[in-house]
Amino acid sequence: MLDGVRAVVLDADGVLMFRGAPVAGAAEAVADLRRRGIAYRVVTNYSSAHRTSLAAAFGRATGLEVDGMEIITAASAAATYTAQHHPGLPLLVLAAPDARREWQGQEVITPAEAEARRAPVAAVVIGDAGDDLSFANLDIAFRQLRGGAAFVAMHRNAWWMTPKGFTLDAGAVVAGLEFALGRKAVICGKPSPVVFRQALSELRSQLAGGPRPAGQGEPRGSGGARLRAADVVMVGDDPRADIAAARRVGLRGVLVLTGKTTASDARAAGLPPGRIAADLREVVRALR
Repeated sequence: MLDGVRAVVLDADGVLMFRGAPVAGAAEAVADLRRRGIAYRVVTNYSSAHRTSLAAAFGRATGLEVDGMEIITAASAAATYTAQHHPGLPLLVLAAPDARREWQGQEVITPAEAEARRAPVAAVVIGDAGDDLSFANLDIAFRQLRGGAAFVAMHRNAWWMTPKGFTLDAGAVVAGLEFALGRKAVICGKPSPVVFRQALSELRSQLAGGPRPAGQGEPRGSGGARLRAADVVMVGDDPRADIAAARRVGLRGVLVLTGKTTASDARAAGLPPGRIAADLREVVRALR
């Protein structure tokens, strides 16, 4: 299953962390990837913080120094998308203050400023904004979208697991706006291909000798043949949002049982035993 794999994409929640705590052995597995020169990226729909903040939090929890460049969040993927598709144009971004730092260098305006404009903003971005996802702000966003603004969402997760248990997520708001507008948002996080293609692009650049995160030494296979999607394995804990979504863009997929999916759930989803592992350590050990 893993023969020929040259790079790895890791889900964060359920693979490295779960309910705010590190998964046993995950930090050691990441350290082994680094030691063996296997390039990787961490992909997560967690979008309430900047990548550097997530890296620092993971480092504090595990003792493993992490570079923000190793992480692609739904927020950073959305910021990359707007920079590519709406360069230099005003954006209304409903996101947590720390996550909004991903849009540094882009023109982000407040809901009040958007409401005062004669023309709609270029794009409305919806993410994990907490109490800023108020009726007043969403009503302004709705009018901007009705006026012709592009609709971009960090993800469409309906709920997620926190220390409180099942917790409502921003995807419920995205779905409501889609219903009101009669059109779909461009989703940048999982299971959208946008975030997987971004991870593949960064890994290709790294293997071709481009910039690499601190701590990731010279990758094995560096400077060799161009990295194909089939040379990359996605390790996640969700059969649909991680494994099936990654396979749709050509990546391989292995599900681990350290998150929200049990062995019986995985079998019910049709995953064969060769695509199921106990944890990340088992996957990394199997990489040749």
